[in-house]
Amino acid sequence: MPQDTARVVLITGAGRGIGLATAQRFLAEGWRVALLDIDAALLDSAMGTLAQSETTLALQCDVADALAITGAVRAAHAHFGRLDALVNNAGTAVFKPMLETTPEEWARVLAVNLTGPFLAVHAAAPLMAEGGGGAVVNITSISGLRASTLRVAYGTSKAGLAHLTKQQAVELAALGIRVNAVAPGPVDTAMAKAVHTPEIRRDYHDTIPLNRYGLESELAEAIFFLCSDRASYITGQVIAVDGGFEATGIGLPTLRTARLNI
Repeated sequence: MPQDTARVVLITGAGRGIGLATAQRFLAEGWRVALLDIDAALLDSAMGTLAQSETTLALQCDVADALAITGAVRAAHAHFGRLDALVNNAGTAVFKPMLETTPEEWARVLAVNLTGPFLAVHAAAPLMAEGGGGAVVNITSISGLRASTLRVAYGTSKAGLAHLTKQQAVELAALGIRVNAVAPGPVDTAMAKAVHTPEIRRDYHDTIPLNRYGLESELAEAIFFLCSDRASYITGQVIAVDGGFEATGIGLPTLRTARLNI
């Protein structure tokens, strides 16, 4: 496919983890990719890892800054000449008990995780519509589908993002824009490896039917699918990519592994 007609995706939080894996997945399919991240060093590292200067663009930006994210989206469109997909992956978290979470921490998590995707879609949708439509994937979380400890701001922001996804899908359908969300369960990211103790990992394994953490590449596959033509009749959905974690409820690993005569 000629470069000027290759599709374009903008991915926020693309400096590492799921965002970077998603960038690699799109590039493998011949898309051009704008990588956006608040951390300049991470962004530089990601660009070095990809080593595809002609098909990538680095954009340093705080997604919670309305003027900055609008400018970044427009810059991606101007650079590549089109915008076909947006992946709202940027996120932040504060893992504290509710009564220890400060108003400032609450506000920042909501600003990045919920207001950020609102602002990005607000800027991107008119540009997508100019090209005949497109697709948006918001990265929510299992923490937005089921409550847990130490996640009052994070979980609430992701629950709000799940509903925002549906609002966006309903309102943007007339512009030819599909909007879906992917809700990751526990994923073997650098952050998880750093903060999940062996005990925490064992607890997750006991509760996840597939008995393992997900891979960044597995999340990227789901994200790419939802942006592709193969998902042309899917919109307004929140798809858990979690090894069955959300489906288990409280989880009964002992019963799951026992040989029962029923």
